[in-house]
Amino acid sequence: MLMLAQPFAHPALFYRSDREYAAATSAFVREGLAAGEPVAVIVPAANLALIQAELGAAAESVLMADMREAGRNPGRIIPAVLCDFADRHPDDHVRIIGEPIWPERTAVEYPACAQHEALINLSFAGRRITILCPYDAVGLAPEIIREAARTHPVLRDASGERPSADYAPGLVVDGHNRPLDEPDRHVSVRFDRDNLSEARCLAAREAAAMGFSGDRLDDIRLTVSELGANSLDHGGGAGTIRVWAADGRLVCEVSDAGHITDPLVGRRPVDPRSAGSRGLLIVNLLSDLVRVHTRAGATAVRVYFDAP
Repeated sequence: MLMLAQPFAHPALFYRSDREYAAATSAFVREGLAAGEPVAVIVPAANLALIQAELGAAAESVLMADMREAGRNPGRIIPAVLCDFADRHPDDHVRIIGEPIWPERTAVEYPACAQHEALINLSFAGRRITILCPYDAVGLAPEIIREAARTHPVLRDASGERPSADYAPGLVVDGHNRPLDEPDRHVSVRFDRDNLSEARCLAAREAAAMGFSGDRLDDIRLTVSELGANSLDHGGGAGTIRVWAADGRLVCEVSDAGHITDPLVGRRPVDPRSAGSRGLLIVNLLSDLVRVHTRAGATAVRVYFDAP
């Protein structure tokens, strides 16, 4: 089974059937429980049911959650799912099964998923944690399976475990840092310190027209406020917001003259007692998807909200 010589391990599991999936994941969980390790399983609901059925009564000792809900925005998985569990057990080696990529993930979502998988390695280096990431080798496109070999230092399948000869997570982070597709139609406002409220009002108006209300409408206002504040503080003192609807989602994009150089910005949990910016963390926690393109002198952060 998995070798835990290093404090941090991040293997990919390539599975080809439900039976293969259930056997491999339940064995991983049982090893952790036998060693007295805290174990969490965060996978899509259908696969969660497979693991629960295989574990039987032992499933009661495991934290379980549906990744379609907990990780619908890949940008929130590290701070709100993986770190949240690991930080509750600072003195233990912990085991997590996390499956952020499944066949129904869209082409718009996938780049954020791949970057998330790459950034796990940077985020948890040196920590006492093993994160097993299952991949449907039948249902996922071959290029996704190939890219998993770049984001995971160890690969597993029915034949056993081996080091990944293609491991290069930085290439994946950089490779998906591409200009975002242009919308067909949008409304926009250029803002600075004098009219940031216009950006909020624009987003709220378009959101209300799509049926957003109550707390979710407040989430959209807050998200745009945080992005706008980042533009004022780190993006040259001004920015542009563009808003449109696409595929059942409200899309808000804030662009400015800044440059995000830290790939983990917005993915680190922040102690509420400490000072410092939480803008992009809040954005990741509230949005259903976040995509970013950044380079010297230009950054665009695009956030998506599923329509009610």
